[in-house]
Amino acid sequence: MLQTEGKQYHIPAAPGEVGKYCILPGDPGRCEKIAKFFDNPTYLATNREYCIWNGYLNGEMVSVCSTGIGGPSTAIAVEELAAVGVTTFIRVGTCGGIDLDVKAGDVVIANGAVRQDGTSLEYAPAIFPAVPDTDVLFALREASKGEKCDVHVGVVQAKDSFYGQHRPAKMPTAPQLLAQWDAWKKLGVKASEMESGTLFVVSSLLRTRAGGVFSVVWNQERFDAGLDTDDTHNVDTEAAIRVAVEAIKLLIEQDKK
Repeated sequence: MLQTEGKQYHIPAAPGEVGKYCILPGDPGRCEKIAKFFDNPTYLATNREYCIWNGYLNGEMVSVCSTGIGGPSTAIAVEELAAVGVTTFIRVGTCGGIDLDVKAGDVVIANGAVRQDGTSLEYAPAIFPAVPDTDVLFALREASKGEKCDVHVGVVQAKDSFYGQHRPAKMPTAPQLLAQWDAWKKLGVKASEMESGTLFVVSSLLRTRAGGVFSVVWNQERFDAGLDTDDTHNVDTEAAIRVAVEAIKLLIEQDKK
């Protein structure tokens, strides 16, 4: 593995500088916000899109590291964090609803991901499933029971192109994009985001544990159907963070047994 002064090539950390459990937001600006849920949070370092904070939960050192947007930078984060000792990853972020039952303000827990990305194809054939670790999935489901919002467990779409979803008709590949989107709706896919497919596949290869939990910020299908009256919502995006933090606490205690 490429290293610079004992650190990883992109992730500014060395073995012993991060915890075994790591929350992965996309936005570096969310790291400090998430770290405030830890005991004794401390800033470690930043390089490019990768910002790291540490702290403690149930007496165990834990970390949060941003990944940036999409599969390529997520794969780098998982590869290099695993190299310095992380064994459990929980992706935390926002998503857009697809299924009509999924509303802004809800939480979605991924039990699988549609691999509509390019990065995961360099790690596993297309027929290999992108699925979370069952212990992490069950911990997320249990942790979500404390939330007042609706919680959905199901498959999410993990895409590469934000505007390929939101402006598909303008793309030269419009027929393919629109047909795939229609398929995901018919198959009951819950929501759309951009990292979980890569996270689950890379984690499978590295034999680490991974899961994903998302706060829904909008559902374009509900808007198009007249079920929502506007396309912007002030929603509680901390719900997914709370679920991830409580899930890690559960995993820490389970791992002690």
